[in-house]
Amino acid sequence: MKVWQYFAIGFVGCIICLFFVRLVLPSHLDDVSPEIFCEEKLLDWADVYYVIPKFENVSIDREWCEEIKRRASLSGSELGVGSWDKKLAMHGVYHSFEEFGIVRDFEYLDEGVEIFEECFGVKPTRFKPPQLAWTNENNWIKDRMKVDLIWNQIFHKVYHCGDTGIFPNWIVRIF
Repeated sequence: MKVWQYFAIGFVGCIICLFFVRLVLPSHLDDVSPEIFCEEKLLDWADVYYVIPKFENVSIDREWCEEIKRRASLSGSELGVGSWDKKLAMHGVYHSFEEFGIVRDFEYLDEGVEIFEECFGVKPTRFKPPQLAWTNENNWIKDRMKVDLIWNQIFHKVYHCGDTGIFPNWIVRIF
């Protein structure tokens, strides 16, 4: 066999492995907010909801949070514990374009954490910056919670409320 044939076989093998990894790992739903329409089936399919605390200057409210907690079948225990059917994570603070592609301070992040905690009764333990924009000057956030970046998007099926991702939700569902 020629070198390019080995390369082609290896590439196809990697794609098949990635397909199965994405099939078994938890699926994620980005852009969960009362201000963004989200199809019921996406809320059902997803294992992790990435919630925007204050989208377009509108904070998540207690009534909406109660509905999300009901959908997630939350038992009232700490986030990330196995008794929860679904997990909740924070997706930026305002979800502005490249929000964490610039340096942010503690006060900025704490605004979102406080809104999240007020609504759900616990602090977020996971964080994903909008558009995955990230500057290393924000690495201090990693000391406070797990930060999901590009590898998270590659190894998990990531749906988007409003169907605004790079790939439409129907393609994400297939692969």
